[in-house]
Amino acid sequence: MKLSAGSSIRELPVPAEVKVPVGQHIGAPAVPVVKVGDAVKVGQLIAEAGGFVSANIHSPVSGKVKKIEDFVDANGYRKPCITITVEGDEWDESIDRTTAIRREITLEPAEIINRVKQMGIVGMGGATFPAHVKLSVPPGKKCEALIINGVECEPYLTSDHRLMLEHGDEILIGVKILMKALGVSKAYIGIENNKKDAIENLTRLASGFEGITVQPLKMRYPQGGEKQLIDACIGRQVPSGKLPIDVGAVVQNVGTVFAIYEAVQKNKPLIERIVCVTGKPLREPSNLLVRIGTPVKNLIEAAGGMPDDCGKVIGGGPMMGRPYSNLDVPVVKGTSGVTLMNKADSKRPEPSACIRCAKCVSVCPMGLEPFLMSKLAMLGRYDDLRDANVMDCIECGCCSFTCPSNRPLLDFVRLGKGKVGAQLRAEAAAKKAAAEAAKKAADEKPEAK
Repeated sequence: MKLSAGSSIRELPVPAEVKVPVGQHIGAPAVPVVKVGDAVKVGQLIAEAGGFVSANIHSPVSGKVKKIEDFVDANGYRKPCITITVEGDEWDESIDRTTAIRREITLEPAEIINRVKQMGIVGMGGATFPAHVKLSVPPGKKCEALIINGVECEPYLTSDHRLMLEHGDEILIGVKILMKALGVSKAYIGIENNKKDAIENLTRLASGFEGITVQPLKMRYPQGGEKQLIDACIGRQVPSGKLPIDVGAVVQNVGTVFAIYEAVQKNKPLIERIVCVTGKPLREPSNLLVRIGTPVKNLIEAAGGMPDDCGKVIGGGPMMGRPYSNLDVPVVKGTSGVTLMNKADSKRPEPSACIRCAKCVSVCPMGLEPFLMSKLAMLGRYDDLRDANVMDCIECGCCSFTCPSNRPLLDFVRLGKGKVGAQLRAEAAAKKAAAEAAKKAADEKPEAK
């Protein structure tokens, strides 16, 4: 269901105040480089990446820094945040704000990757993995194919769909930028067949770009997953525990590609994004161009206001999204959509005992056993959960959706995945500390005479 597919992208007015979290990406949070009272412009660096796997944060507005403190994020956790009071709309002079399409790619591969890093570009399909890390192919690995994710298989969401219709040229130039950065000659843009207008538009435009193929795909959820898309486009399967680059592929979302085009060709940081605001009870399902830090409630107001029959507001789509704890939380780099559900659809049926039907196993796109993993998570058996390959779960929600007993399988799998992920990070940190200690001890050891 695509209620907003016919709604053209429109720009949301700049709010009076924005909250900009310093952790809008996978990896280490960024470190603030401004202080309370500082005046900032649109596009100015306000928080610097806290490591290699991290991302810069830029001001989405002009004004003054009001406070730097923790706030409660969309999931109910307290996270550091920079609050800015808006004063006018003064942009950094280095940003090209014209609508002219810049086709000539002048930067060299290393310069492209550095520009992407400096502009704070992350994966905008929801994962928010820093884009420069994906583009930095490790020694001994080689990228053979660039795959662009235009699937947008999550029900209701249409932000990528509208982007492909309204900014096709910029997306294709962005693909060529990535091809140059990775040193590849082939790129595939995967789009599901329910977006025929987008397929036709990009196919027509791609005829003028050598090496780019628009790949129509069958409608099959969750085909937008990285591993599923690689298999669909080039017929290669990523083994458990491995990354796309291990089979010679790099995957980027079309929203990320557009942001990379703007970063490289127009020196524009990631300070705004397109958000789909949709759902059955909503009066005006919309695709909105929104500044990062804008309160979610502003988006709902722009789409016709909060309906009386609304039972739940979800960040993302109905399958993989999570309910908002409150609507004052801000739009972040990974906010692809806001879905409103009516009271009848949002009410969870009472779960009953597992009937051992194995439907959750048959629908799992990763070949996992959701019934087992959810049980292990409930029992706190995290070592066994790790052995069950819980980290391979892509959290698509197919298991919960198909369960005839209405068991909240994904909820428990997510819980267990978080615990196992914390274990893995702690082990990696301990291993790194031990290696550094051993190196220090070796350096301090006096030479034998």
